Amino acid sequence: MIKKALYIKLILRFRKEGAWIDLENLYWIGFLGAAAAILFAWLQSRRVLAFSEGSDAMKKIASAIRSGANAYLSHQYATVAKVFVVVFLLLLVMAFGTGGTMLSKFTPFAFLTGGIWSMLAGLVGMKIATNSNARTAQAASESLNKGLRVAFSSGSVMGFTVVGLGMLDISIWFVILRLGAGIDDPVTLGNIMVMNGMGASFMALFARVGGGIYTKAADVGADLVGKVEAGIPEDDPRNPATIADNVGDNVGDVAGMGADLYESYVGSILATFSLGACAGYGWEGMILPILLAVCGILCSIVGTFFVKTEENATQKSLLRSLRTGTYLAAALSAAAAAPLTWFVLGDWGVYAAILCGLVGGCAIGYFTEYYTSDTYKPTQKLAAAAETGSATVIIGGLSLGMMSTIASILIVAAAILISFYAAGGGASFDRGLYGIGIAAVGMLSTLGITLATDAYGPVADNAGGIAEMSGLPESVRERTDALDSLGNTTAATGKGFAIGSASLTALALLVSYVNIVAEKSETALDLSLTNPLMLVGLFLGAMLTFVFSALTMSAVQTAAQSIVVEVRRQFREIAGIMEYQTDPDYASCVALCTKGALREMVAPALLAIIVPILTGLLLGPEGVVGLLGGVSVTGFAMAVFMSNAGGAWDNAKKYIEAGHHGGKGSDCHKAAVVGDTVGDPFKDTSGPSLNILIKLVSTVSIVFSGLIIAFHIL
Repeated sequence: MIKKALYIKLILRFRKEGAWIDLENLYWIGFLGAAAAILFAWLQSRRVLAFSEGSDAMKKIASAIRSGANAYLSHQYATVAKVFVVVFLLLLVMAFGTGGTMLSKFTPFAFLTGGIWSMLAGLVGMKIATNSNARTAQAASESLNKGLRVAFSSGSVMGFTVVGLGMLDISIWFVILRLGAGIDDPVTLGNIMVMNGMGASFMALFARVGGGIYTKAADVGADLVGKVEAGIPEDDPRNPATIADNVGDNVGDVAGMGADLYESYVGSILATFSLGACAGYGWEGMILPILLAVCGILCSIVGTFFVKTEENATQKSLLRSLRTGTYLAAALSAAAAAPLTWFVLGDWGVYAAILCGLVGGCAIGYFTEYYTSDTYKPTQKLAAAAETGSATVIIGGLSLGMMSTIASILIVAAAILISFYAAGGGASFDRGLYGIGIAAVGMLSTLGITLATDAYGPVADNAGGIAEMSGLPESVRERTDALDSLGNTTAATGKGFAIGSASLTALALLVSYVNIVAEKSETALDLSLTNPLMLVGLFLGAMLTFVFSALTMSAVQTAAQSIVVEVRRQFREIAGIMEYQTDPDYASCVALCTKGALREMVAPALLAIIVPILTGLLLGPEGVVGLLGGVSVTGFAMAVFMSNAGGAWDNAKKYIEAGHHGGKGSDCHKAAVVGDTVGDPFKDTSGPSLNILIKLVSTVSIVFSGLIIAFHIL
């Protein structure tokens, strides 16, 4: 025992004196983690593509969905590229026109690479999803478990591509700045790195908003005219909007979500870099988030092998199978984080903050399931409200969404307080803030498998559509419906997870902004609530949340109206559609959705850039701090409300379609469909876009802080 104690003391002494290993040079582990994630994603893609796509009819439908999704993304990326060029040139002027005093010379190029990686993450996920939908339908014709495995493996490609590319981007820029540029001050490097997240946030917002407008315009149009007016089933081949609806699932819920979660993942790590340097942890404070992320990648890979189910499984059983994988990954990551944290920092308080993030993420997932899954009372009660009409369904869904904010807000509030004080916030304010940042990294460390459970949902949804349109037996549609219903819950869980982590990351970015401005400014900041500049900023931040939500909701309404008119026109003018004698004009609906989404996505995205810059130029840094606080608080609550209300409306409809309260075609069902259409832009457009908004506003404020300090009016 005495020899063992002496050995431990010797090891710790070597670690602290740097004689054992130079922690600063452990950045290469980030490359290993990226390689492991990308390799696993590639192996999963090969596994999925080895399955059969089924009959010629199934292949034809899948090909049409692929073509529509590829065409939309091509147009979207061309539109976004023009905006990127303008912002890139502005950043070049700020960086090189001022000799690097206003902005780092690396930031314009990091802006481009962040956007490209974010785009690539969504593109890869969409490519595998559109190649997996028919394969999932064919697998579901054999067994429920096989259908689950194919769809989940497809989601795994998305999940591990996102974390792999994220780690690769971070590691490359760390090497460029530390070794290439020779920056040897952790604070300077951390402040530059936190600015590198703007490109990813920028691309993510365009992808989420544009994809969300597309998918919900098609979905609302298809449901209102097809289900409610014509009384035909969902995904019926007679519905002219059904292909556009399936395309929308891929460009919104896959490509948009991939860019979204990529931005969340990278943003949390970069914000923690800056906080770690300011807290005095030096290079160790930067290396720990990388080690945690790599550890989470490996644990997530292990967790994927435990996702499986049995035939005729209930929704509870299916949920349990996905929980097994995600909870196991979180547990393994928690166990591995203990020696890593002690090895790097020698601080158990920081480990407690990491645990807080992991537990908080799982807790948010659980309560999101409770409020949105039809296996629990809230959604079942909402379905029962449909018996008295669509008005009571809408009222019930609004109430449910508002009530659901209690759990998420309390969990995040507890995570902030516990992680702050556990990391030493009582003695050192900066170390407490680092605890909050590292909690966000812990929450997102198992993103690989968490995102896989989310991304599999649209694949299952498309599989159900293909099964319906190609005339597969009813038993196959029942299996795909079970997987799709589960996908609605996991999608809501994934959004809740992203929103929860976004709130912690936004707080870390807010602190980074204050630190960077304090370093650049010659005058002290007055951040008291009695400062009128702060108060006005808070009001502007709250206003931004509502205006942004209004613009995205209005965009869905405008685009959906054009689809409703077109579907009605085809039913009225093209003879033989309802008798299966003539095929609808699917291409016209796809073209309308593409045009509408591209036209309507620009204004909300530009709002996130223009408002913080104008606020800063008018009110100065104090006004921007108020703006960031206002948009973070109201955006978090609004995002939870919208996502959970929308998920509950969708699953209430599916609960009725499963045979409850009159089943398909009943008045109760029609009322639930109306509720679902109201919830569509809630859960898939405005809600998930808000978590990007609060982080993009923060990173834009950080990047343009030098401009604001130099030219503000008040």
